[in-house]
Amino acid sequence: MKLQFLGAAQEVTGSQHLLLVNGKKILIDCGMFQGRRKEAFEKNRNFLINPSEIDILLLTHAHIDHSGNIPTLVSRGFTGDIYTTTATLDLCQIMLRDSAHIQVRDVMWVNKKRKRDGKVLFEPLYAEEDVDQAMSQFIGVQYNRRIEIAPGVHATFRDAGHILGSSGILLEINENGKETRLGFTGDIGRKNMPILKDPNILRDLDTLVIETTYGNRVHSDPEEVEEDLAATIRDVIGRGGKIITPAFAVGRTQALVYILHKLWEDGRIPAFPIYVDSPLAVKATEVFRMHPECFDRETNRIFMHDKNDPFGFGKLKYIQDVEESKALNGVKGPFMIISASGMAEAGRVLHHMRNNIQDSKNLLLFVGYAAEHTLARKLMDGAKEVNILGDRFSVKCEVKKMDYFSGHADKNDLLEYLKLSPPKVLKNIFLVHGEEEQALPFMEELVKKGYQSVQYPVPGQKLEI
Repeated sequence: MKLQFLGAAQEVTGSQHLLLVNGKKILIDCGMFQGRRKEAFEKNRNFLINPSEIDILLLTHAHIDHSGNIPTLVSRGFTGDIYTTTATLDLCQIMLRDSAHIQVRDVMWVNKKRKRDGKVLFEPLYAEEDVDQAMSQFIGVQYNRRIEIAPGVHATFRDAGHILGSSGILLEINENGKETRLGFTGDIGRKNMPILKDPNILRDLDTLVIETTYGNRVHSDPEEVEEDLAATIRDVIGRGGKIITPAFAVGRTQALVYILHKLWEDGRIPAFPIYVDSPLAVKATEVFRMHPECFDRETNRIFMHDKNDPFGFGKLKYIQDVEESKALNGVKGPFMIISASGMAEAGRVLHHMRNNIQDSKNLLLFVGYAAEHTLARKLMDGAKEVNILGDRFSVKCEVKKMDYFSGHADKNDLLEYLKLSPPKVLKNIFLVHGEEEQALPFMEELVKKGYQSVQYPVPGQKLEI
């Protein structure tokens, strides 16, 4: 049995891991790489393995850095089944189509400038017809149901608590009479977060592939962050500014709106206009309603019993129409816009940033992780000038980041995750989906705790397990 790390090896986006077992090639995740434009262009179009050779795809969750390159894989020859949870399937129906739409639209925008400059025009990675074909290959499964996906290979999807439908995947493998329990965490969520259940930890494993996005960081205390957010909002309102918040349409947007609702009900922020400018977020919230099996007790009570909507309150308005979105550029503050994408690499948020980044009254508020070389990361790291949709802008607005809203486990959560697979049982640990400054200190922690074989594989590396 072999594992090959095709993506999210020593980096955070573009998750792809290949398992070779019993003569089958099983791909776990097929994410879109996000980062430097030229590098992303190459990586997302060129797979390290021929897609037609892959037999099966297992998908941990719907975020684009895990699912976003599935239509490309299919268009290049992958014809196998795609197994994932039913909630993830429903999210992919809207997220992959939205991804295709955004690519086509953003390429058209950029190509106007490239054509004027006499440069070669870009093409989108895929179109909606590629998404339609990909979706026809999906098979939805329920949490905690053990299914056979290949000879001698059984899969069980456990709730990862990261976003709606997210899962860690347990593979129970019989190869030449040898039994192996192999786990892929996907992205691990956090305990006691709004809306979703706590992560259901994969346990008693022989081998684990674990994310390390925040392997060397501890998140802030929830109560402190709530007051920090309330104070920040009051300050921007006081100076008549606008708050522009790039946020993932699935997960972070719902969590942020949930907290804003709470602050508003408690009287800690005034009633002021809040716009969720994302057709995808609107559709995703409807998918949330379809999957109460993913909710924690409090959210289930609100949705199912109290008939209250935690995602709708006061002056909150969801925007789908593009003309309404454009009209926000002519509206004076104070108000808040929450818009995708979280890493500020595509979508409507780029246009809002173009129109508001050079006004010192305004605030760019980041509420989740951003990968290296993305626009969001550059701004978080203090860039004074940035390129947005082909034009250069000075950064004159305030920039703030709040890690509490991240859906990723921190260092302490990750160490807690490993407690159910002690060193004497867990023979191999592979650290993925993390940059060096997060993954390597976490590796040292694991070695101190007695884990014997902890590796941080390089891109393309193939290892026997």
